[in-house]
Amino acid sequence: MSTPTSSHAYGIGVIALIIGMSASVVFYTSFYLPESLAKPSVDEHILHPEEDFIIEIVPGAVVEGNQNYVPNKALVTLSLNNKVIWQNNDDTAHTVTPDHRSADSYSGDFGSSGVLKPGDSYEFLFTEPQDVPYHCTPHPWMTGTISVEKLRF
Repeated sequence: MSTPTSSHAYGIGVIALIIGMSASVVFYTSFYLPESLAKPSVDEHILHPEEDFIIEIVPGAVVEGNQNYVPNKALVTLSLNNKVIWQNNDDTAHTVTPDHRSADSYSGDFGSSGVLKPGDSYEFLFTEPQDVPYHCTPHPWMTGTISVEKLRF
């Protein structure tokens, strides 16, 4: 024969567990999650530059020794042309892959998420100064570098 106190203790334990889990969910969704997903504050001129900077993957880029990323040593300036677009004008798929992991604190990880088929493009908004050497994964002789600098007055 069971005693009523054991069933009451069990019920109180379940209620305490539910309250504890509820408090954890509220903390996670109200405080931790928004803080971890927050992006840094960036000047509007940097987020909306005056113009885009185009890097073309030229026809015939797949052939070793040919031009590939044009320009392949690019210099962009924050607020002027820091939104960079790689356009694949070749008839072969290519990538834009950083030589070493590269990230922008606002835009995240740099590099195309897959191959750029002919006619596709990849764009990235740089919001801080950095130098990023990159290449095409299937065609490692295709290399380029992008340097991002602050606007100088």
